[in-house]
Amino acid sequence: MYIILVYDISSEDKVGAKVSRHIFKICKKYLSHVQKSVFEGELTKAQLEKLKSELDNWLRKDIDSVIIFKNNNKKWLKKEFIGVDLSELTDNFF
Repeated sequence: MYIILVYDISSEDKVGAKVSRHIFKICKKYLSHVQKSVFEGELTKAQLEKLKSELDNWLRKDIDSVIIFKNNNKKWLKKEFIGVDLSELTDNFF
């Protein structure tokens, strides 16, 4: 299935930077980095469950969040860039 993952890690305390680094590294293991806290890529159900499990170990459920958009067809969306064109980095959509 095709995944777009977006995360928001609170930096209200000193732990936020550490959590953010770990979340970034975990996401980078499974998905392609698109922009700041946005990742995309194709995963199996098992890979997605492993990703979520690893993220769960670091997320502080009261102040951090992750949104995972899932679809069986990776070409369901047209992408439009305003500003810097990142199409070479994110050529999974048309």
